[in-house]
Amino acid sequence: MQIVRVVGVHGIGQSKTSRQRLILDWRQALQRGIDALPDGVACATTLEVPHWTALLAKGTDRLGPEDDLFDESVPMEPAEEEFLAEVFADLVRPEDIAFAETQPVTTLGPPKMWSPSLTRLAMAYDRRFPGGGGRFLVRRMREVRYYLTKPDLAAKVRAFVRDEFNLDTTVVIGHSLGSVIAYDLLRRQEVGAAGTPGPAVHTLVTCGSPLGIPAVRRLMGITDGTRLQLDSHIRWVNVFDPDDFITGGAGLSAIASGLTEAQVDNGIGDPHAALRYLRTASVARAVTGSRP
Repeated sequence: MQIVRVVGVHGIGQSKTSRQRLILDWRQALQRGIDALPDGVACATTLEVPHWTALLAKGTDRLGPEDDLFDESVPMEPAEEEFLAEVFADLVRPEDIAFAETQPVTTLGPPKMWSPSLTRLAMAYDRRFPGGGGRFLVRRMREVRYYLTKPDLAAKVRAFVRDEFNLDTTVVIGHSLGSVIAYDLLRRQEVGAAGTPGPAVHTLVTCGSPLGIPAVRRLMGITDGTRLQLDSHIRWVNVFDPDDFITGGAGLSAIASGLTEAQVDNGIGDPHAALRYLRTASVARAVTGSRP
């Protein structure tokens, strides 16, 4: 039986869980997808999911469950609101903005501390992703910005994740902000560098990735028009759901080189959920190296 050694990189929002719970849940979801492959791939995974949000507990960077910096009751800094306006501008359509302009601001329902302009942008996004897509996007993007604007913290997180790699690690899976962290590790050649000692990483799987949002890439120092790319020995598979509000319903093929992309249907409820992505056949095939 083939055994694949995987490191998973979770997104923010996992402060109330544990490393053990993450590993159990991710392994079960991955194995479910692998076992369901129609060609009967005999494969098992060894999985490490470093619980990097443990670094952000109260008393360090004050981002634990007791200190939720992104709760709707926490006022935004001007720079936060400017970034969110950029994110929405990248994702909303002109017809959605036109619709939002005709609606009373009070019909959306976000906190009154949001500015009217941001509220209308969230309303426009809700037209594409009903059920609070704009609200969810605001929270997740505040988290993404926090990580990307604190280089010392980002370096600490990358080092924490990197410590879970061993010489036999071949696959990295990044979900949501975890996809940004995983991509950063590989593009900086902090793991998986060809011709150097270290992990034999040959596959990156990104799921529900915000890398497709130009405002996010700008915070990473990636200028507009610059394509995302990795060393040629790294196979990159991106998996997205068109109903995923964090991706804007789009993949990465338009802005990344040497990328294989798969569209999935994660069902209703939360199409951005990590476990829904992990149990898909697309992720299973990427992990096992099976043909699509």
